[in-house]
Formats: sequence, C-alpha cells, structure tokens
Amino acid sequence: MFKAIVSAETLQETLDSVSVLVEECKIRLEEEGLEIRAVDPANVGMVDLTLNADAFESYEADGGIIGVNLSRLEDIAGMANRGQLIELELDEKTRKLEIRIDGLEYTLALIDPDSIRQEPDIPDLDLAAEIILSGEDVDRAVTAADMVSDHIALGVDEQQGFFYVDAEGDTDDVHFELHEEDLIDLELGPAHSLFSLDYLSDMNKAIPKDAEVTAELGEEFPVKLHFDIAEGKGQVTYMLAPRIQSD
Repeated sequence: MFKAIVSAETLQETLDSVSVLVEECKIRLEEEGLEIRAVDPANVGMVDLTLNADAFESYEADGGIIGVNLSRLEDIAGMANRGQLIELELDEKTRKLEIRIDGLEYTLALIDPDSIRQEPDIPDLDLAAEIILSGEDVDRAVTAADMVSDHIALGVDEQQGFFYVDAEGDTDDVHFELHEEDLIDLELGPAHSLFSLDYLSDMNKAIPKDAEVTAELGEEFPVKLHFDIAEGKGQVTYMLAPRIQSD
C-alpha cells in the first residue's frame, strides 16, 4: 500500500538527486518515508537518500518496494507547475503507479524490483577530514575545475588549515583554497584524493546552492558528500570512489 501527496518541487528535487547517477532504481516505501539507495553501473558513484514522511502533505505506506524508470517519472513530475501538488497511489492489482496533477492523470508502469541492480552496502569508512561548506562553493570549485581537466583533487592542508581543490589540464590549471574563515566548519586530518570530474559534475547539479554540504575525505579514499533536501526533511549522501593516481 502506498498513497501520498507531495509538492512538485520536493518530488523533482528527490528524483534529480538520484537520476544524476542511475536511470532506474528501487524505492522503499517505508512507514517513516521513502528510501532510495543505488550505485551507478560502473560502481564508482553511490547515492543514499531518505525523504521523511513529514516532507509530504500526506503519506501512507506499509513497507513495499517498487522499481521505477527515473527519467519517465521525472518527465511526469516536470509537467507540474511550481506550487502544484502531485498525488501518487500504487494500484495493488495492476502494480502500476497512478499519478494525478490538477486534473491530469498518468499511469506509470513500474519495473520489477528484482530486475534492478542490487542496492549497495554503504562501507563504514573512517575518513580523517571533514569540511562543511556551502553548495555555492562546491559549484564554484567543480565548475572551475571542469574548465581545465577531467579529474579533480580534493584535499586538506593540515599545516596551514585550509581545504583545497586542484585540477591540472594539458595547458591550464585551477587551484582553489577555502580557509577556516571561509568554511562553515573544518576538521583537519590527512586528506588528498583524486576523483573523476564527470561524476562530481553530475552530483553537483543536484546539490542546492544554498545547502550546507558536509564533505568527508581521506588519503586515496572515497569522498562522502552529505546535504539536506526538502527543507531539511530529506537527506542525501553521495559517495564517490577515487581515481587511482599513476606515477
């Protein structure tokens, strides 16, 4: 059983956070809210999302799992105007999702959850450094690095107490520093890892510019990025595996 009413903005923000990595996913319809955990086909990027029941105008669910094509569901949600509400209801007999937006009714065929990639386990990593910065600064760093390279180094200078971003291209380089006074918070620790900019650029598209983003880093370890959506009633964690640096 699943029946919910949600604002178009909240649904779009939720779907965008996942669709930057995967085209289809399982959605767990828990009593406390939605849960989505997925990994991209190359096992490089992972997303873990929860959307609490109080992010909805109304919400009823009993713990089922549905499989969805994200781009089709995004297209439907995108038909709603800002401020409109979207009604969602699972038809138990047909196993289809009934979607209603102000007189428009759409019936979405679901995907067999067993045919979708298994949900990943989130590794328990002890990452030495933690940086809390604005989504706007994440966007500045990723956008600048993307102009010169296809990979990006994230790290912490423990001696001088700052977080840095480096990108080296064939001809041009980018270096970006954020010191403690520029950051919301900084926990120093040994941290330097190289990442694919393709993935980080995709993740960046879904990070609200006004969000507080917590980045956990280590040396040659994955990066974890946490931020809130839906006015704090939803949480997203991205994890991105490092690129192995060759000498």
